[in-house]
Amino acid sequence: MSETILEIRHLSKAFGSHTVLKDIDFTVKTGDVTSIIGASGSGKSTLLRCINLLETPTSGDILYHGHSVVARGFNPSSYRAKVGMVFQSFNLFNNMTVLENCCVGQIKVLKRNKEEAREKALFYLNKVGMVPFMNAKPRQISGGQKQRAAIARALAMDPEILLFDEPTSALDPEMVGEVLEVMRNLAADGMTMLVVTHEMAFAKDVSSDVVFMSDGVICEHGGPKEIFSNPKEQKTRDFLARIINK
Repeated sequence: MSETILEIRHLSKAFGSHTVLKDIDFTVKTGDVTSIIGASGSGKSTLLRCINLLETPTSGDILYHGHSVVARGFNPSSYRAKVGMVFQSFNLFNNMTVLENCCVGQIKVLKRNKEEAREKALFYLNKVGMVPFMNAKPRQISGGQKQRAAIARALAMDPEILLFDEPTSALDPEMVGEVLEVMRNLAADGMTMLVVTHEMAFAKDVSSDVVFMSDGVICEHGGPKEIFSNPKEQKTRDFLARIINK
């Protein structure tokens, strides 16, 4: 039976008087690929940032293997090493090569030696097809290559779960496919993933669970077949009709 990694319980987030997330509840188990879909401004990215503690929830709880990550005294650095994040804007260090980008976190956070970090980095750069570009700086490679390097960097930390925040939204259309292919391969390898995405084909074909958000709440949550073929909520039907008929 799959082990529960993350439990999101009654999570809310407000910025001043503006409430962005309201009473969010769901769980992520080992091997799950959960896609979070919804219109821009529905709170999807804020939810991911709360889960990775880049934002502090206003109320509610996030449990990692049953332990609250928002409790006083919890170590966010060790948690973030296990709950990796891939950003839409890549967030690579521009003054470092692709290989150095994939080594620095391992050395600083995981305290690996340089040789061990390099070996691990090369393994994952090979997995995403980026070894030929390992000595390039970010400015010398395409957006799709930057995102593949960012995925390799996250994987080199040996995360238990990867969070993807709209990983293809900053890419030119012809580069989207190469990043989605890497993500499909990770899913096939059993990587646990939580993906905020506008790529409906990916959500439909690769996900084990789909969460549809609207106005800061989870409107509907289920398997991809029921969400895409037989959504219960009118808001879900309206959203999918707009997106799929674009």
